[in-house]
Amino acid sequence: MNDAASAPTPAPAPRRRARVRAPELIGKGGWLNTGGKELTLADLRGKCVVVDFWTFCCINCLHVLDELRELEEKHRDTMVIIGVHSPKFVHEAEHRAVVDAVERYEVHHPVLDDPELATWKQYAVRAWPTLVVIDPEGYVVAQHAGEGHAHAIGRLVAELEAEHEAKGTLRRGDGPYVPPEPVATDLRFPGKALRLPSGHFLVSDSTRHQLVELAADGESVVRRVGDGEFREPQGLALLPDGRVIVADTVNHALRTYDPATGAVERVAGTGRQWWQGSPASGPALEVDLSSPWDVAWWQGRVWIAMAGVHQLWTYDPESGTVEVAAGTTNEGLVDGPAAEAWFAQPSGLAATEDRLWIADSETSALRWIDTDGVVHSAVGTGLFDFGHRDGDAGQALLQHPLGVTALPDGSVAVSDTYNHALRRYDPATGQVTTLATDLREPSDAVLDGDEIVVVESARHRLTRLRLPEEAVRVEAVAHRTQRAATEVAPGTLRLDVIFQAPVGQKLDTRYGPSTRLLVSSTPPELLAGGEGAGTDLFRELELDPAVTEGVLHVSAMAASCDDDPANEYPACHVHQQDWGVPVRVTEGGSARLPLVLAGMDG
Repeated sequence: MNDAASAPTPAPAPRRRARVRAPELIGKGGWLNTGGKELTLADLRGKCVVVDFWTFCCINCLHVLDELRELEEKHRDTMVIIGVHSPKFVHEAEHRAVVDAVERYEVHHPVLDDPELATWKQYAVRAWPTLVVIDPEGYVVAQHAGEGHAHAIGRLVAELEAEHEAKGTLRRGDGPYVPPEPVATDLRFPGKALRLPSGHFLVSDSTRHQLVELAADGESVVRRVGDGEFREPQGLALLPDGRVIVADTVNHALRTYDPATGAVERVAGTGRQWWQGSPASGPALEVDLSSPWDVAWWQGRVWIAMAGVHQLWTYDPESGTVEVAAGTTNEGLVDGPAAEAWFAQPSGLAATEDRLWIADSETSALRWIDTDGVVHSAVGTGLFDFGHRDGDAGQALLQHPLGVTALPDGSVAVSDTYNHALRRYDPATGQVTTLATDLREPSDAVLDGDEIVVVESARHRLTRLRLPEEAVRVEAVAHRTQRAATEVAPGTLRLDVIFQAPVGQKLDTRYGPSTRLLVSSTPPELLAGGEGAGTDLFRELELDPAVTEGVLHVSAMAASCDDDPANEYPACHVHQQDWGVPVRVTEGGSARLPLVLAGMDG
């Protein structure tokens, strides 16, 4: 590792304008948001095109959708954003689910549904999200992985506009986006629900950016709450003083709602997204948060499922402070002391006296933290294994669960979102069973007497079920993510993270190294050397010849600032991405693994 005073040595910067013709956009699912028209790259000639490879389970992809909105508006007559939906989970390959996600997350540009990852493979994409820029003549000119690149793409698009305006190859005017017809329902993709002391239900009506109070029947609308305060709210929890704490997810904030007065108040978060290097504790209204997805009252504090950074945080209403409670920001499944544990988009919380249960969605896991601050896994093995299998918890499988509910007998119900099912885990027996199927993306459930009320998010309703005495029998199915493994040669593997600072910027070395690289593997034995943290964006990895396959976990960060010596306060930006790269060690495989953070691999 370099000492703090020295500048890092990034991998050599490739040429910016390699003349690579963009592959055609193909996908068996067809096109959305085009009024039924099948688009080709020829239809987009004359426009600056940004291709966004995303999948709707991925919190980083949702962050990028928000980052792109301002850019989309600013360059509306010269630039077209094309979403290419590239699924990780089996459920995400269902066309109806993609249609729902495009509406749920208010995607206002054309989307290609690519369930077999055909276009993903043609563009050699390795991570969600990845952004590829195509110039008006149809050539790839840049690639970016992860979050924080909107400013760089904006500068590049402005440069392409000027260049192609001068050449006569820029075409101005409306793009191919055609909005779908709106649908009238009382709820639209509700996220979470809470039973109020009155017997009514409070529901986060996420896509309409409101809370909705429903009568005890779970159907009749009593009132709507929020007119501009919320953006895609999710989790709800009752505080001891009768107020409700709300995870205001896309606003990166917590708010309280008082059912007695109707008052809504921001109590945590600044409205800005947390980035590496930002304070992770302090006065609640001065600390940035990142996509809080659920909240629960436990051990005298509000616990927060901070999906955007793969951690649990807490908020103390008495002191008005927030702090990290568990997780390192690394994405994965690692148990142990809270400060060392890894999570992957924790999205559901449920408190009992001695445990806080966690639906850890990207690892398809049910986990819990005890009162001593130790994290445990009940169901789930990691980022790439999922399915619908009951039985002993050690071999049971879930698929991207978003909710967990404590039941009176000490067991928990899991809203097994992508399996369209309600599952049950019993700690006393260690068994997983299925309580109900034929739900549609259940994202939460609340008890109401001897019944359970399920938030069927993709059916836009609450559904009341009687808790069955016997579990439903289902045919077991197991899956691994369909992303193909990268074949690598045994021995030494050169890892290169490609990063080129945006035009007009340079690496920010004023306070020491401006880049960071963290490497680990699953299983840990895959790496005989090269794991750990450093400040260079390249690494010589030694692969153990006894381990033939696994996953390389790579986390990279680079900070760049305006390259203008006269500017005393240059604008700075952080670029970061986490990769989980499945690898297979084989003779004839590659001895180099390039991962593009920003730029082009020469």
